[in-house]
Formats: sequence, structure tokens, C-alpha cells
Amino acid sequence: MGTAPGPWRTRFLGLGALLAGNVALACGPWLVRLADTGPVSAGFWRVALALPFLILIAAMRGERLQGLSRKGLLAVLAGGVFFGLDIAAWHIGIGDTRLANAVLFGNSGSVILMVWGFVILRRLPRGREWPAILAALGGAGILLGRSLEIAPANFTGDLFCLLAGLLYAGYLILLQDARKTLGSWSLLALSTSASVAVLLVAAQVLGEPFWPTDWGPVVMLAISSQLVGQGLLVYALKLFEPLAIGIALLTQPAVAALIGWVIFGEWLVPLDILGIVLVGSALVLARVTAPRAPPRPRVNPV
Repeated sequence: MGTAPGPWRTRFLGLGALLAGNVALACGPWLVRLADTGPVSAGFWRVALALPFLILIAAMRGERLQGLSRKGLLAVLAGGVFFGLDIAAWHIGIGDTRLANAVLFGNSGSVILMVWGFVILRRLPRGREWPAILAALGGAGILLGRSLEIAPANFTGDLFCLLAGLLYAGYLILLQDARKTLGSWSLLALSTSASVAVLLVAAQVLGEPFWPTDWGPVVMLAISSQLVGQGLLVYALKLFEPLAIGIALLTQPAVAALIGWVIFGEWLVPLDILGIVLVGSALVLARVTAPRAPPRPRVNPV
């Protein structure tokens, strides 16, 4: 008869899952650029191909897709709309800015949620919350300024990625009550069904190339971002405190910057690195100091 894994082994496996999940998510922007569809169309295939598997995983885990009130169901579907728009904005931004910027700004929902908490609690920041806000503003200002120096299109790409972070924060806020009723996978499956519809309509309205001629990148995007990355993080997030999760999140911009440099020749100067460090520090601090009223930020599955 086998024995249950000890705490050290569980933590070791959890750490591996946490890092591997962030690496898988960091590869998403690369795959978006490789796709021969439009960026929003790639987002559609990413969620559409993953949706049946999300439903299957939820069923295998015994997580039900029912039990929400009418109001709760509408909130989850509205959250799915926000998530679909988040993916659309982020994928558009990926094509116009550097990969490191795209990942950092796409994950800015952590800081946005912290600020939202101040609004809910009707108080000003205090303690370590001020350094998080100042680091976010300073780092974002540096990266936005550098993008504007490179090309106006890069600056526009950064703004789309920031919009994606804002939309993702809205997604989390809308789903905070449903998290008390549904499991992680069933909630993701239900909200993703609305995201599929939004991305399909958006891709058609934009008139993008829709059907891939090479299915490899979009299939890998669905696997890495929606299944492997999210799945590993769902497993690992239960095992670690917010500080460890926030530090592990910094794997994403590091991997994205490496891919951008090796594959796309996106060189980073010391000022770029300073901006990345400041924004990354803000993301870590936001996870540690976020007020308790809003939902605890999760790693952005985009």
C-alpha cells in the first residue's frame, strides 16, 4: 500500500506547478504572434478549443455547473463577457508592443483590484500600499515612455494591454460571489462560454482572418494558456501565501522578455529593466497588501 506524499514533497510539487504554470502562460503572447489568424480570432480559438475540456475537468472533479441564482448566473456570464474583452484587448496589444510589456500590463489587475479595494473601503492607502502604487505608476510611466520613443504603435499596444488588465479586474470582481458557490473549474467553464460568444462576434466585426491554415499555434495556445497554465496554477495557489504567488508571477515577464529578445529581437536597455522591476514589485506588493474586501487577485490566465 502506498503512502501519502509528505508535506515537503507536496510543497516541492506545488512549487514546480507554480513556476511551470507561469512559464506556460508567459508563452501565450509568442503563440498569439505565431497564429496566422487575427489576434482576436486567436483568442476565440484559444477559449473555444479549451471549453469542452474545462467542462470535462469540472465534471471529473464533481464540480456542478448549476446552483446559482438568476442574479449570480448573470454576474458570471457578465464576467465571461469581461474576460472575452480582456483577451481581445490583450491579444491586440501583444502585436504592437514588446512581450515583456504585454505580460506586465496584462497582469496589472492585481494593482487595479487593490485600488478598487480602497474605493470599496472608502479609505486612502497606508503602510506598504503606498510603495506599491508609486512603483506601479513609476514603472508604468517608464515603460510607456520607452514605448512611445520606439514607435507610437508600441504605446498604443501598451494601452490595449493596460485595458486588458482593467477588464480582468472587472472579471474577478463580478465573479467574487460565485466563487463561494461554484468550484474553480466549473466557474471557469461557465464564464468561458460567454467569452467564446464575445470573441466570435468581435472577430467577425473586426473582419479578421478567422480560420487558421496552421492549427498548431492556436491549439498550443488553448493548451498552454487555458488548460496547462491555468490547471497548474489552480493546483498550486492553494499551497502558497500571496507573497510567494506574487514572486512566482515575476517568472512571466522574465520568460516573455527572454522570448522577445531571442525570437523577436526586442532588446531591453537598463531603463526598460528598471520599469519592469518597478511594475513587477508593485504586482508583488499588491498581492501582499490588497484589502480584504475585494477578491484576492489570481494570476491572469491570459
